[in-house]
Amino acid sequence: MKRITFLLLTAAISTSVFAASETYTIDNTHTYPRFSYSHLGYSTQLSRFDKTAGKIIIDREAKTGSVNVTIDTKSVNTGSPLFNEHIKGADFLDTAKYPTATFTSNKLNFDGDNVSSVDGTLTLKGISKPVTLTVTSFQCMFHPMLLKGACGADVTTIVKRTDFNMGKYAPLVGDDVTLTIAVEAVKE
Repeated sequence: MKRITFLLLTAAISTSVFAASETYTIDNTHTYPRFSYSHLGYSTQLSRFDKTAGKIIIDREAKTGSVNVTIDTKSVNTGSPLFNEHIKGADFLDTAKYPTATFTSNKLNFDGDNVSSVDGTLTLKGISKPVTLTVTSFQCMFHPMLLKGACGADVTTIVKRTDFNMGKYAPLVGDDVTLTIAVEAVKE
């Protein structure tokens, strides 16, 4: 009897530990990395990328997880086809040489039960830099249309263009670029 109880207890613990880690696939139709910067001090320009892919793994009990995001830099959308081509050029994104940007992380930070920030590495134009994404909103729940679990978040950080070899016109065109990502991901 003790052996059966031990085996059942071991199986329950193993199952709960295994079940605690959840994998989510980024929903490209509801995930939009945006970037904004000062344009000659006149205004704050806002643009976005239209194609994003990746996975998010989270274990809320252990307060651990990972994030792997790939952004198609050729999908940059400034609202102007002419300016899109300018931003895709060698002085800025250089999408011919670097068609993707990535963010990878194995460090989710929690405030109580909520994810508060994500420490990781942003790679842009072949240059990798440490970045902390501040989570301003995070929610996981049952998706009423997909009939499965889903998570969503809003995250933000500020990077310098010059750190990624995109400093043309700085400082007249702001060196500080605010990255904001609205992300939704569906449980596998």
